[in-house]
Amino acid sequence: MSISASRWPYLLLIIPFFGTLCVPLYDHVQPTVLGFPFFYWYQLAWVPVSVLLTGIVYRLVRRGANGPDEAGS
Repeated sequence: MSISASRWPYLLLIIPFFGTLCVPLYDHVQPTVLGFPFFYWYQLAWVPVSVLLTGIVYRLVRRGANGPDEAGS
């Protein structure tokens, strides 16, 4: 397996970075959820998304490091 093929899962970690970096996406108050302005709940929504993506990357990288023979153990 080539180095570039084994590192592609790390690109998934860029998604939350750009989601929180692009301020014009969430620089407003409406819509509110449970009284929280959009700015706050948008930022908080990235926490579970980031955890999920980090877990996916971890599993993909770990499976790639173990190889196809040891993936089940």
